[in-house]
Amino acid sequence: MERGKRILDEAKLNGHVIVEELMRNMELGQFEMAFTVLLPCVFTIYLHPDDYSRLSGVFDLVIEDARRVLRTRVADLNKATPALGLRKRSKGKEYKIACREWELDFLPEAEVPPGDVEIHSELNEAAPIGFRGTRTTLIGREPSVTKRTGSSGDVQRDASETIYAAISYQDDGGPQTYFVTGNNVRIGRGGEEQPVELALRSTDEISRQHLLIRRDPATGAFSVLDASTNGTWVNGKRLRKGAEDVLPKRAQIGLGEALTLLFEVRA
Repeated sequence: MERGKRILDEAKLNGHVIVEELMRNMELGQFEMAFTVLLPCVFTIYLHPDDYSRLSGVFDLVIEDARRVLRTRVADLNKATPALGLRKRSKGKEYKIACREWELDFLPEAEVPPGDVEIHSELNEAAPIGFRGTRTTLIGREPSVTKRTGSSGDVQRDASETIYAAISYQDDGGPQTYFVTGNNVRIGRGGEEQPVELALRSTDEISRQHLLIRRDPATGAFSVLDASTNGTWVNGKRLRKGAEDVLPKRAQIGLGEALTLLFEVRA
């Protein structure tokens, strides 16, 4: 998926900026239930290697400060009258986290611009490997991977993004909707050495990189390529592995016998 890139002019990343981004990520990653709103509690914070090296000696202090701020934010969310800038309490529901404590981990990532930060989050401590959960970056870039749906099926997104297609499915994490805003979407279970844009929580019947969906920017047409071990089906027809096929504007995409994606062109 394409990500906007911009470098902060003559600015250095600091703990205050990181904590602000953690709070924004937590707000955007809400998972609403009947009586409770779960908030992300496991955060992976990616920094440019230079920023990572410069700040590595104070990570423990940043984590300590961030935990205090996040606890305060949850307490504010649970007040009858929210603090300035916070969302109104969701119909009397309780805001909470599924973890015993906020988990924060810093990692270097060369693709993150200097002075920037990218954050990936999960709702619990049993998160599978790979990039998944809510994803935010520093300079106004909204989450760009799967967002969890509530009972209404609504999914938050950046209104400025053009949505080319939507992929709906249900994996081990529940009902999900992924908005396609780029020209290449790798789909699978993902992994440290096999990153994907759309990470699925499922059995190993689904490959780490199971299939690739491509969009031709000139025509807007979509194609699909099977890269899996156990096969990919489009509207009941098995794809030839490694061969690119036309993807209809509406299609059911079967991944082995484990999971079905509902694909629909939007733009």
